[in-house]
Amino acid sequence: MGAEDRIIELGIILPEASVPVANYVMAVRAGRLLFLAGHGPYDLDGTMRVGKVGADLTLEEARDAARLAALNLLHTIRRELGSLDRVTRIVKVLGMVNCAPGFNQTPQVIDGCSDVLVDIFGKEIGSHARSAVGMAELPFDIAVEIEMICEVE
Repeated sequence: MGAEDRIIELGIILPEASVPVANYVMAVRAGRLLFLAGHGPYDLDGTMRVGKVGADLTLEEARDAARLAALNLLHTIRRELGSLDRVTRIVKVLGMVNCAPGFNQTPQVIDGCSDVLVDIFGKEIGSHARSAVGMAELPFDIAVEIEMICEVE
């Protein structure tokens, strides 16, 4: 089963793609690699999940924000390629978490992204290398920002 069918089976609706907020583009293709700019956690209605994890947001709320960022990344991939089925491998994920002082569970937060990628693409395509780091601030006070690199056909 392909990623597009899996999204339907899971009942997932992808949010509208983010637009750049400065002088950059959301995706750049170089050969078989698609580099995706940092995406934030935008809900279907366009609102952002904001706040510091460990103060304003719980671990579970932050995991959900990371899941939303992943869905926004997937929308950009679909817009760029026409179909998620053209992804042959999720190569790398960089997850940045807006942390309150002392919060050190960034890997568990970014699991919200990683889990949805494996759910949609399967373990062989969806498993990826990853970094999950804490930040003192993120743009617009968003809870997480996630970049991704994919191999595509």
